[in-house]
Amino acid sequence: METSTTKTTKWVLDPSHSEILFRVKHLMITNVRGEFRIFTAEAITKDSDFSTASVHVSIDAASLFTNEENRDAHLRSADFFDVENHKEITFDSTSVKKNDDDQLELKGNLTIRGISREVKLDVEFGGIIKDPWGAEKAGFSLIGKINRKDWGLNWNAALETGGVLVGDEVKINAEVEFVKQIPTN
Repeated sequence: METSTTKTTKWVLDPSHSEILFRVKHLMITNVRGEFRIFTAEAITKDSDFSTASVHVSIDAASLFTNEENRDAHLRSADFFDVENHKEITFDSTSVKKNDDDQLELKGNLTIRGISREVKLDVEFGGIIKDPWGAEKAGFSLIGKINRKDWGLNWNAALETGGVLVGDEVKINAEVEFVKQIPTN
């Protein structure tokens, strides 16, 4: 009987070279930008182009930052992320589709406030390179968009002139760098 062994590789996030950003319309005329400052991620893959990767991301919901203390406090409240009861935002991949040499489509379940919904992210694979200290690094740029109301982030205020204070569509942009882990066995 023949046995097939497929070697997997674990990659972990390099937080000093990674960021998760978001932006949403304010007053229907401009964008407010924000970021999550504390998060971890790992990818398990069987190939060098990440087309079989399994990805898990964990974000500290309280680490959001929009450069305005009162807005950040409101976003952490029960009106939005409710960080007292939902400390973590997670993403777990369900599929990766390779569109060409450096373009991937990543689908997965995004969980916010205990609500999970499938999302699609467009991923640009920057490649793999060794840094000056010999560590193998892989780089990615991700973009996507979600409707915040799908996760119960419903708070809003009507404007006197029509429209609303906060847009429903949230654009996501992430730049991530992973470090290849050396197998321990």
